[in-house]
Amino acid sequence: MKLPPRAIELKPAEVQEYLDEIDAPASLRRQWAEMEPKRWREVYTKHPKTFVRVGNPKADRSWAEPVGMALEIVPEKDPTILRDGDELSVRVLKNGAPYGAFSLNTLAAGETKGETKKTDPAGRVTFRLNKAGAWLLRGTDVRKSTKTDADWESDFATVTLEVKSK
Repeated sequence: MKLPPRAIELKPAEVQEYLDEIDAPASLRRQWAEMEPKRWREVYTKHPKTFVRVGNPKADRSWAEPVGMALEIVPEKDPTILRDGDELSVRVLKNGAPYGAFSLNTLAAGETKGETKKTDPAGRVTFRLNKAGAWLLRGTDVRKSTKTDADWESDFATVTLEVKSK
């Protein structure tokens, strides 16, 4: 599922905080630094996923199949059976292809910063989910826009899941 695109505008003083939060690559930071006039008008599209286990399904691997989002996080392990302390490896795909050197953040409920790692050349990254409860995996791909009503465009991918106690 993809949500309809939305527009935001940031004040120049807010942009650095945003770039830090998404762990923006140096190339994007350079584009922003060189931009004149300094304005941030962004059109973004969210690509959310959530995984919930209902009952005791047999041999269901639907969680492992990409669904065709422009930016997508695909688990490599059943995300509905995770326990406190388990590792979760995921693949990040951009337009169906592995997306290397992409910053992905994982955040447990109640946290404000979480942990950020970059994907390898195959688009893979692994996180240890070190406590029970709700978790969010998130990443944002920002690029210069070719549209007249925006300076930037982005895709924002998320996965939400529940980690059970051991």
